[in-house]
Formats: sequence, structure tokens, C-alpha cells
Amino acid sequence: MDIATDTPATATKRVQIAFLNWGHAIDHFVLGIYPTIVIGLEVIYHRPYSELIALATAMFIAFGVFSLPAGWLADRWSRRNMMVAFFIGCGLSLAAAAFAPNMPVMAAALFALGVFAAIYHPVGMAMLIEISQAKGRVLAFNGVCGNFGVALAAGITGILASWFGWRAAFLVPAVICVATGFAYRAIVADDRHTIAQRKKTAAVPLTPRAAIAMFLFFVVISVSSGLVFNTVLVALPKLVDEQLGDTANLTIVGGLATAVFLCGALAQVAVGRLVERFSAPMLFAVVVTIQFAGVLLASHATGAMLLVSLAIAMAAIYGQVTVGDIVVARFTADAWRGRIYSVRYFLNFTSSAGAVGLIAFLHDRGGFALVLAVIAVCAGIMLAGVYGFAGLAFAVENRQRTAVQPAE
Repeated sequence: MDIATDTPATATKRVQIAFLNWGHAIDHFVLGIYPTIVIGLEVIYHRPYSELIALATAMFIAFGVFSLPAGWLADRWSRRNMMVAFFIGCGLSLAAAAFAPNMPVMAAALFALGVFAAIYHPVGMAMLIEISQAKGRVLAFNGVCGNFGVALAAGITGILASWFGWRAAFLVPAVICVATGFAYRAIVADDRHTIAQRKKTAAVPLTPRAAIAMFLFFVVISVSSGLVFNTVLVALPKLVDEQLGDTANLTIVGGLATAVFLCGALAQVAVGRLVERFSAPMLFAVVVTIQFAGVLLASHATGAMLLVSLAIAMAAIYGQVTVGDIVVARFTADAWRGRIYSVRYFLNFTSSAGAVGLIAFLHDRGGFALVLAVIAVCAGIMLAGVYGFAGLAFAVENRQRTAVQPAE
């Protein structure tokens, strides 16, 4: 659309989408701070990595569990006001982490961060799909913004910690989050009056039997993808650190981790284009197949080949998130889409919380070779679930197309 012909309504939508894209970057950025900082805390607190990384468990549990009430409140109260709480709440939690005098207070601050960070996905994705009408390239760019948040978290956190101390790595993004929250509240109008106008019919209606089957596949996919996604996300900085040995500092580790994460951005741009041309369920299956191949290769690789295989896996991990959101949107109505996404992300991120404990447990017993081998199994389970989901979705869409064809 030509900017010169934009109506006020279109301009307003673009501003809302810009905030949602920025919010997605912030959401993943703030969750990636501690997994990088923890490498430096090993020296400060004289505790092993496995013990320090476990402090993030409460954060990731909250990130999953609190997505349920966040989606419910957004659908019943106000999606816009929930996003205000997301920005400001994340900022205040980061500030608490920056000034934490000891590890118990740090754990409490990380838990609070998980509570507020949980708001974005069920609420922000429901808003984005409603505003954009589920356009693939819009959702893909939003996914790229989230990927940049993950990618830049490692690099920027490493730089801030190296130059200004680890507390600055929390405090700088805290100020940015709070400022964004106040700007969002001032610019974006309240939406409580629009709740009754939301559509109550999905783009692709399901029979009760098909809905139950899809839900079961949905559970398997969400749980297994959460384990794969978060294990790679949390473990990557330390994995790179181990590959480089004692010669690299935190800035180099963060920079290489950032390069791997950025591969996901390129994949999401491509997926956003492809999903507008091909069947979303079938594309979902293809991308997850590549994810499985990347993780499997990583579990047997070392050195440069390990980084290459992780880059392939990371590209597919973020690509499948974009396609998965579009597939879910096609089978759910806008009126309760926030609640549906809250269930999706509850399952996804609650299982993600287990990834932190899983890393600590497996790393002590077999290093990252064992961690990656177990994640390859999880990726295989997810692949089976996606094949089943895609096959059922394709059959449902086929029946709908046949039903609406005019009689000859």
C-alpha cells in the first residue's frame, strides 16, 4: 500500500504493528539476558554453571504458566492495557534484577520478569493477527523482530557486562521497557469497547471429532517444541563458550551466538513469503523436518560443523513458529484467539521451563553432547506430531473447498 494514500485508520494500524514488533523483540531480549550473564557470574559467585543457570527455572515457569491468565484477561478486559502492563512490568523486573543484592533476590526478580514477559505472546499475537488479517509477511516480520531480540540479547548483554558491569546489562533495557510502556499507553487507544465486535467464527470451522484430534496433536507439538526451542536458546551461549575454550571473552561468545540466532531472521523472511503461496500445514511439516535434521546433525557434530548445524536448526526453529501461529489462526475465531494462544504458549513455555533443569541435569552427566542427543529425540517427537496435524488440517481444508464448490 502506498504511504501517500494511507487513511488515518491504516496509519493507526501501522503504529500498532510497529509497537507489537518492538514488543516482540523486547520480550525475547529480556529473557536472553540472564543466560548470557550467568557465564560471568560463575567467576563472581564461585558457583558452577549448572547451579547458577537453575536460577532461571522460576522465570521460565512463570513465562509459561502466566500466559493462561494473560490471554483470558486480554479477551475479557483489554488487550491494549495488558500490553502496557507487559512493557512497564518487564522494565521494573529488570531494574529489580539490576539492583539484586544476592542470588535469592535475583531469582525473585527473574520470576517477576517471567510473569510480565508471559503477556506478550498470547496477547500480542492475537492483536497482530486481528490487525493484519493473518498476512504471512506481517507475521514473519514480527517473528524476525523476536529473533533479533534473541540474537541481540547475547551480543548486547555481553558488551554491556564487559564495559559497564553485569548490573548495567539489566538496567539499560529496564529504562527502555518502562519508557516504551508509557509511550504505548499515550499513543494507542483503549480497546475495551471493541470486545463485543470480535468475530466468533473461525476461517476454517472444525467438526467436534476433528477439533479433538487437532487439540491432541497441538499438545504434543507445543510441549516438544517448547523443549527444543528453549534448550537451544538457553544453552547456545555456553555451548559456544565451550567450543572456543579459554581463549574467548564474553563479547566474542555473545557475538558468535548472535550470528547463529540471526540465521532465524533470514528463515522467517523466506517463510513469510512462502506461507502466502503454499499450504500453511504442509509448509509447517517441511520446516519442522529441516529443524529435526539440524538438531540431529548438531548432536553428532563438533567445531565449525556444530555451529553450522545449529544455524540450520535455529533457522527452522524460528521458521516453524511463524507457520505454526498462522495455522492456529486459521482454525480459531478472533473472539477467543487470545485464550487459544494462551493455551498454546502455556504448553510451549511451561515445557520450556523444564529445559533449564534438563540442561543442568544432562550437562553434569554428559556435557552438551548428551543435551543435544536428548533434544534430537524431542525434535523427532515434534516432527511426528506436526505430520499428524498437517495431514488432518489438509484433509479438513480439502473437505471445506469441496463443500463450497458450486454444483455443475
